[in-house]
Amino acid sequence: MRREQAGMSLISFALVLALAGFAAYVGTKLYPIYKEFYAVRTAMKSLAADAGRADIDPARAQALFFRRLYVDYSENVTKDDIQFERIDGGWRMRIVYEVRRPLLGNLDVVGKFDNIQDLTRRGVE
Repeated sequence: MRREQAGMSLISFALVLALAGFAAYVGTKLYPIYKEFYAVRTAMKSLAADAGRADIDPARAQALFFRRLYVDYSENVTKDDIQFERIDGGWRMRIVYEVRRPLLGNLDVVGKFDNIQDLTRRGVE
């Protein structure tokens, strides 16, 4: 009685390995973009959690935000990306920015981010 072999051939193993390698490569390009996104979000929430942020001048809030963001070495958020809007009981801080990284040849990975945080007397909502 003859038994058939079961498993992957060398070609299918090479294809799986190439697919896993490409996924890892894309992951290394996306990780810094999303790490910065979470750093921006954390800095905004930290700013909102501080007491007295509802009465602060937007220029001062912006300076405090960048001081918090400086710790995480963010390079894509600029002063032009931040807008402040007056709301009941404080300010609404909105940061809209775009990150573009080269992926492969003339292909780029683009991340568009839009974060909103209210700076009110109630703190983080």
